[in-house]
Amino acid sequence: MWRATVLTIFPEMFPGPLGMSLAGKALAAGLWALEAQDIRGHTTDKHRTVDDTPAGGGPGMVMKADVLARAIDALPGDGRPRLLMSPRGTPLTQARVATLAKGHGVVVLCGRFEGVDERLIAGRNLEEVSVGDYVLSGGEIAALVLCDACVRLIPGVMGKEASGTEESFSDGLLEYPQYTRPVTFEGVPVPEVLTGGDHAKVAAWRRAEAERLTRARRPDLWARYLANKDRRD
Repeated sequence: MWRATVLTIFPEMFPGPLGMSLAGKALAAGLWALEAQDIRGHTTDKHRTVDDTPAGGGPGMVMKADVLARAIDALPGDGRPRLLMSPRGTPLTQARVATLAKGHGVVVLCGRFEGVDERLIAGRNLEEVSVGDYVLSGGEIAALVLCDACVRLIPGVMGKEASGTEESFSDGLLEYPQYTRPVTFEGVPVPEVLTGGDHAKVAAWRRAEAERLTRARRPDLWARYLANKDRRD
């Protein structure tokens, strides 16, 4: 079973949205497991202190290495990746999500304040992961994003296996536009190629549209796609 252990000072934020929709149904069905542990349970003072002033001065507070180390060391050494949600981490990609989803699960540390003592990151071999080039109040929302992205790829979670193979980033491109009934909405019809019944033409249209959108909206992905395509060819 795929297991997510989240270390946080706000365990009440979980499961949150992970307890709803597909992820929630899969959680209730036992397809995956989620445990949110309160970091404050590993403090030793009466105030349950998890942070202190930054060495060298400056604003804000830094999460303490000793407290976090005790929280991590209390977990079983089961080989799951140890992740730290951090804006300076490696950007989370669909490829990385797919790899994580194929494993046994993850241990996710949610930072707060100005960050985490660097000695803890190095000493416990944490992999820093970012969900975007912006700053959140803490790592909890980022952890929800990561877990949701992984859980939907667990076998049995999505209704149709194809649902996970024809979407954005699955082959290096953004997803093609989607349409459904009514056939005409506010004077705009569904593209004729999608209603003609020719599956080869539909596939060609979808590929062309995915390439068009990727080229227009994500030149970084487009350049990478072309480089990979050249290597394959």
